[in-house]
Amino acid sequence: MRTRLTVLPALVLVAAQLSAPTATAQPVPGVSVSVNARAGLETVSDTAVGANHAIWDTTLGTPEVADLMKGAGVRALRYPGGSYSDIYHWRDHTAPGGYVAPNTDFDHFMAGAQRTGAQPIVTANYGTGTPQEAADWVRYANVEKHYGVKYWEIGNELYGNGHYGSAWEADDHPEKTPAEYATLVRQYAEAMKAVDPTIKVGAVLTTPGDWPDGITASGDAGSWNQVVLSIAGPVVDFGILHWYPTGANGPESLAKTDRIADFTRMAREQAARYAHKDLPLALTEVNTSYGMNTQPGALFAADAVATLLENGVFTVDWWNVHNGPTAFSTVAGQPDYADFGLLSSAGCLADGTICQPALNTPFAPYHALAMTSKFAAPGDQLIRASASDPLVKVHATRKRDGGLAVLLVNQDPDAAKTVTLDYAGYTPAATAQVLSYTNGSTGITTTTGVSGSTTLPPYSLTTLVLRPKSSAALPAAPSRPAAASVTDHDATLTWTPTAAGVKYEVHRQVGATTEQWGETTGTSFTVHNLTAGTRYTVTVVARDGAGRVSWSSPPVTFTTATPSASTCAVAFTDTNDWGNGFVGAVDVTNTGSAPVDSWTLGFTWPTAWQQVSSGWNGTWTQTGAAVQVVNTADNRVLAPGATTNVGFVGAYQGPNVPPIAFTLNGVPCAVW
Repeated sequence: MRTRLTVLPALVLVAAQLSAPTATAQPVPGVSVSVNARAGLETVSDTAVGANHAIWDTTLGTPEVADLMKGAGVRALRYPGGSYSDIYHWRDHTAPGGYVAPNTDFDHFMAGAQRTGAQPIVTANYGTGTPQEAADWVRYANVEKHYGVKYWEIGNELYGNGHYGSAWEADDHPEKTPAEYATLVRQYAEAMKAVDPTIKVGAVLTTPGDWPDGITASGDAGSWNQVVLSIAGPVVDFGILHWYPTGANGPESLAKTDRIADFTRMAREQAARYAHKDLPLALTEVNTSYGMNTQPGALFAADAVATLLENGVFTVDWWNVHNGPTAFSTVAGQPDYADFGLLSSAGCLADGTICQPALNTPFAPYHALAMTSKFAAPGDQLIRASASDPLVKVHATRKRDGGLAVLLVNQDPDAAKTVTLDYAGYTPAATAQVLSYTNGSTGITTTTGVSGSTTLPPYSLTTLVLRPKSSAALPAAPSRPAAASVTDHDATLTWTPTAAGVKYEVHRQVGATTEQWGETTGTSFTVHNLTAGTRYTVTVVARDGAGRVSWSSPPVTFTTATPSASTCAVAFTDTNDWGNGFVGAVDVTNTGSAPVDSWTLGFTWPTAWQQVSSGWNGTWTQTGAAVQVVNTADNRVLAPGATTNVGFVGAYQGPNVPPIAFTLNGVPCAVW
């Protein structure tokens, strides 16, 4: 939850309009975009694009706001509002210590959600509530009122209850440890599902790479996620993440979407390791720190939501519908109020000199959500796409009706981009519908263009909506393959059959391109000669006798083992973490039969935001992401079976992804 203006003024005051620059930007030629329909990603859920409602908002549930949310394609609405969830008592509609606006009770919220056509996501009060209070809410919602509320969270950001130092979240429990939270989550889930066993219950997790992820507080058995997933993971149905990336300017804030693939994968790996299950993920709060109401916020919103959906997050809920102004600046020629809201609150700054536009005027991120909803509707499948220009972000979907859509984000504030598009595994018709949202616009425009090229205005969002050249029926898509018998060099993939008489093509994804590993008429395929300690992403398509190719399966990602037979072994440990740095320990063992006289240990960081700050028991150097450690005089010789320890202080500014492969004098090592 982020800060809010405490008063919504009754008078609607309109900010002075700032004129946008009138100069015409000249296109910069040469941007190539590749779209690969054979490289399938995840399918868009029916709650994909969401927003947060809050009980301090006097417009919550009103027809005007509900219709605006519907117009943006919002399909999930969260209630009762961030940290207020842990002080809110639903039955008497009170939040001791906080402001509760009139007509914001649960029934008013549900009326607005139903008018919007959005599924509710309800956060039960953990901080000052009880399992019985939550169970009674489920009974009222789903048994008495038949609202059919499916998704229920247990509390909000409980890692902010003071256990790690910072205390913004209410928590009246004597114990504020992750173990206490997880133990009570089990009680909440049991009581709530006793009323309605069909509901889905979510537990609060820390987002990998964000404070306090990775920190083990005194007396705890591990980090927040480790403890919560170990205790509550087996009984909950989804994990809850929040994400507020920082950035002092447009380039910094827009670049943060490159963290998404790593932090979603790490959260799933933690769930698999500690809860022993594939845990769905919900990102129920997200916003940016720069250009919240202007074009940088819109570009971030579209790119972030699309990337999160590509990585299988089933709901992405923007914070907030209304929030209030906190500061004024001019960003890309437009007025920005540092307001987390999608819609104007018609508020003024404390000194009264600057006021927002009329109540419910949409800010730029609202239009970005509307664009994203048109690009990625429920049932559509995200597919791989890439651009040759790093300032052009591209995403693509196969549409349920056989079409294809391409979302293009031009992050260059000054230059238009002339783009040519190439399609693999899909042949579009010549014409395309072109949706565009440009800097300073008040809405999305629709024109007709061509499928093979387009020009992107500076700081803009553009979506091409395509139709297939042929309307012939395609074979059914294969299921997500499963990887088994994974060794350092081999893996066997299996999937369920789709129809008789088809051949299955097996493709490895390499960025937006694919390498076909082979084909088979069966439903399994064993691949050989893989590289040890390497992550692979694979999809399968079906091809019929006429050469027609199905949609891609969803992907499977697996990592090959490190060498089972090697002359060296490495154990890598994060021994102490403080949220943006850590102490690392590396044990190096000579598992061969001969002494090693002089050695160099090598590994590569998986991301660009990790580095070695200092080290000991060796000479440490880092070039780019590659790290080398050279022996000292004291540990130069490793006898057979001998182990030496080297250590370092590391720093990171995103998910702290551990390296998965190590070499000793160039020889790949086993990893213990």
